[in-house]
Amino acid sequence: MLLTFEDFSPGHFGTFGPRHVTRDEIIAFAKVYDPQPMHLDEEAASKSMLNGLSGSGWHLCSLMMRMLCDGFVNRTASLGAPGMNEVRWVAPLRPGDDLTIDVTVVEKRASASRPEMGFVTFDYAIKNAKGEHLLFAQCPMMIRRKATVVPPI
Repeated sequence: MLLTFEDFSPGHFGTFGPRHVTRDEIIAFAKVYDPQPMHLDEEAASKSMLNGLSGSGWHLCSLMMRMLCDGFVNRTASLGAPGMNEVRWVAPLRPGDDLTIDVTVVEKRASASRPEMGFVTFDYAIKNAKGEHLLFAQCPMMIRRKATVVPPI
């Protein structure tokens, strides 16, 4: 079933995951996208303020997007997003972390200029298996309204 604007109400929407993160994927991501020592090398990372190898915050954002797509976005009549309102990294992503993401609908409003869609604003909170929060984010999504969804052929 395709989720439309009308399917979202303020409050907790769901928890998705877990997603296991390995040392090798942390280093592989960093080599390509964020080649800083604390993401590439255990010895250098142990001397950093993070006190050990940690994943890039951008890696964590990429994992968040994948978890959201697997959790609900890919079955939503999404029209995209106008951007992120906020992203905060509050603790490091570590090798061996098992991540879950809590999704909360903060608000929703119909578009004044495009009646076929509405905006749903979500809060995201990622934590590891120990219950430590690693990331908080807020993002509005543009979602098609039910009356304008064309059924698949």
